[in-house]
Amino acid sequence: MTEAVLEIAGLCKRFGALLATDNVNLELRAGEIHALIGPNGAGKTTLMQQISGVLSTDSGSIRFLGRDVSNLGVAARARLGLGRTFQISSVIPEFSALRNVMLAVQSRQGTSMRFFSSTRSDRSLIEPAMENLVRVGLADRAATAAAEMSHGERRRLEIAIALALDAKAFLLDEPMAGLGPEGTKALTNLLSELRNVAPILLVEHDMDAVFSLADCVSVLMSGRVIASGPADEIRKDATVRTAYLGGGA
Repeated sequence: MTEAVLEIAGLCKRFGALLATDNVNLELRAGEIHALIGPNGAGKTTLMQQISGVLSTDSGSIRFLGRDVSNLGVAARARLGLGRTFQISSVIPEFSALRNVMLAVQSRQGTSMRFFSSTRSDRSLIEPAMENLVRVGLADRAATAAAEMSHGERRRLEIAIALALDAKAFLLDEPMAGLGPEGTKALTNLLSELRNVAPILLVEHDMDAVFSLADCVSVLMSGRVIASGPADEIRKDATVRTAYLGGGA
């Protein structure tokens, strides 16, 4: 078995009397999509915020690429390649898709954003930016302002930005939210391919998408993981079906 890219051990977070995450253990491995499911209020968002660095942890550890990142902030974790795409990538509505991704390329190169206006024709920015737009199926929308793109296209643009930032793992929090059937299908196909670039920890309420994509599924209830394993096993688990998926066959 391959070594874990992301390893969560004994993670806890308390808000007063509420234990939002309760001794959570979870691993994300190379080439894998690991889905985190559970009802509203189960602690999924809190856990993702702890992993990305938005929230501090009360106890437990977060290891990323073999390094303990528990005490690092969001920016430091992002620089290491931990990409919570809808957080680290701030899409600028009035900028074209290409310019948005070029900014990410420039940030990754470590050059100052103050001089972006003078580098808009820089091939060292344009070419990698276009490569990432091609990867997410937005090459024909490169000149389109982000504000004029559909909801699904903006989701793909955010992934292109994360790719430009050289993400080594993706944290995706409900990427299918607000998408229609066609948008969901397109994003599902993209995520299926994206796992080969970097593994994905996915929080999603669309169970069809979860079970078509996920290699592994963890079920969170009241802050605690009540089951974790291969997607087919979780789908059939009687405890999970009763608690979350419904009792039917």
